[in-house]
Amino acid sequence: MLEAMFNFYASIPPEPILDATFNAGRFWKGSKRDVVSMDIDPQYKPMIVGDNREMVGVPSGKFGVVAYDPPHVGPQGRDKSCKKFDVDFGATVECGKEHNWNLSYLYPPFLKQAKRVLKPDGLLLAKITDMVNNHRSKWAHCDFMRMAEEAGFTVCDVIIKIRSGPMVSNKWQNAHHARKRHCFWMSAGTVMTVKADRAGETSRRRSL
Repeated sequence: MLEAMFNFYASIPPEPILDATFNAGRFWKGSKRDVVSMDIDPQYKPMIVGDNREMVGVPSGKFGVVAYDPPHVGPQGRDKSCKKFDVDFGATVECGKEHNWNLSYLYPPFLKQAKRVLKPDGLLLAKITDMVNNHRSKWAHCDFMRMAEEAGFTVCDVIIKIRSGPMVSNKWQNAHHARKRHCFWMSAGTVMTVKADRAGETSRRRSL
């Protein structure tokens, strides 16, 4: 899927690529792309150990593509012990009343850094999933699109990717919302740039 998005959306060569939420590197299984891995958890042995909201030491204007797969849900249930589900879905990240019970607060500082480290006309690809908390839907994909525009990106497209099945648990007795079995892939680029062509006239093109 990522290769198809590179071919369709990128207006400059995508490499080097910064995966700002590398984890176990699932996006890149079998890929030969030049990927710089970044993760806040050193157990995954990324090239850069750090917070993608700060990107300390990451050079500006370096990458053709930044890939982003942020946590999708906050801590679940009364059992606060760390489980495989928590690690896989980022459910160890703080998500409390002060954050309106969602994780969208993570986006603005990341977007600021992503814009800084992207090359001119670079491409941001983000995988975003909505969540439900206390019977209320939290529309993370809407938050991300709005915040990306506010950060100076041009949001180009939204692709809905269907999973083979929704997350289920034998502890769930009643459903108050449809089970989510999809995520959103979003493509966004830097704002339109103005270039002078050989005839001295001004031509305008988008980064997507």
